[in-house]
Order: sequence, then C-alpha cells, then structure tokens
Amino acid sequence: MKRYDPLKPPDPEAWLALDEGRRIDLVRQYHVRARIKLPNANIHAVIHATIETQAAMGDEMPARKTLARLMREGLDRHDAIHAAGSVLAQHLFDLMHSENAPEDPNRAYFAALEKLTAEDWLAKFG
Repeated sequence: MKRYDPLKPPDPEAWLALDEGRRIDLVRQYHVRARIKLPNANIHAVIHATIETQAAMGDEMPARKTLARLMREGLDRHDAIHAAGSVLAQHLFDLMHSENAPEDPNRAYFAALEKLTAEDWLAKFG
C-alpha cells in the first residue's frame, strides 16, 4: 500500500500487513497532501490509524460497524473515523486518569462506540 485515502476503506489484509509505523505514516502523509492543518499531526495520525486498524480487524472490534452506521447517519468516512477517534481519545484519557484499572478496559470503549451518533458528534465537533 503506497497511499491512504480515508474516504475509501483500505483492503483489510493489506492494511493489517503493514507495520504500525507505516500505517501512521500513510495517515500523516494523507493529511499533509490534503493540506489539513492539525494541532498535533502525530497524535491525530496515531488515533486515525488505530481506528482504521480496528475497522480492518472486522467483527473482532466494533469500529467497522460503527463507521458504517455513522456513514448511514450522514457522515463521510473521514468524519466517521474522526468521530470514532474522538471516542477512543476520550477513552484513553479516562484510562490514564483512572485510579483503578477496570477489569475489562474495552467494555466502556465499546459501549461508547455503540452509543455514538453522527448527530451528537456534529453537535460537539462539527
């Protein structure tokens, strides 16, 4: 895989075959080509690539279904990735500031993805 376009899902096998650093690099390069200014391009690319990786994992993670639902609700694929990424970023923040690690740290994240709507995300970030 030489280029990444968030509006088109990458081939899951090809995406997962890439080294994580290469995935992040491809996302970063896309945003540079698109001249999208970001407060922190590195963190943005890491979150973006993580959501893509989770989507490529299929039914093992709820990300793919979440992206599909958000697109049915009116977001383009790139914005759907940002919406899911905002949930991931909040989840990581909460885990880092929690005094007690939850027994299943993914439970809250998965529930938040299922609850996420395009309307809610647009009201907050749109």
